[in-house]
Amino acid sequence: QVQLVESGGGLVHSGGSLRLSCTAPGFNLDYYHIHWFRQAPGKEREGISCISSDIGSIGSIYYADSVKGRFTVSRDNAKNTVYLQMNSLKPEDTAVYYCATDLNRSNCQGIVSGRYYDVWGQGTQVTVSS
Repeated sequence: QVQLVESGGGLVHSGGSLRLSCTAPGFNLDYYHIHWFRQAPGKEREGISCISSDIGSIGSIYYADSVKGRFTVSRDNAKNTVYLQMNSLKPEDTAVYYCATDLNRSNCQGIVSGRYYDVWGQGTQVTVSS
């Protein structure tokens, strides 16, 4: 069974940066898209970014308006890892961040609901202090 693993979360001051990683030990992510989500306490899960496979294609990328211009998603196939670089962090970015994938699709369908995904990581906590 495929298991995604996120890392890189932590505590940072407002305006700071963090880089999250998503990998899948023992499983090749090259041909699959990765969607990032976050969930803050008491709030619904929010889709924030998606990166398609770049095998045989340009690898489309999507961002939610809430993070556009501040977050950058990328992938390093040699390291079997997808990254989410988060800059200019705000207190409202505080949440547990998850990566997810759908093994039936290589491409993102935009920023979509998490209910379409059944392969998830355990999440990593990001806390931004004011």
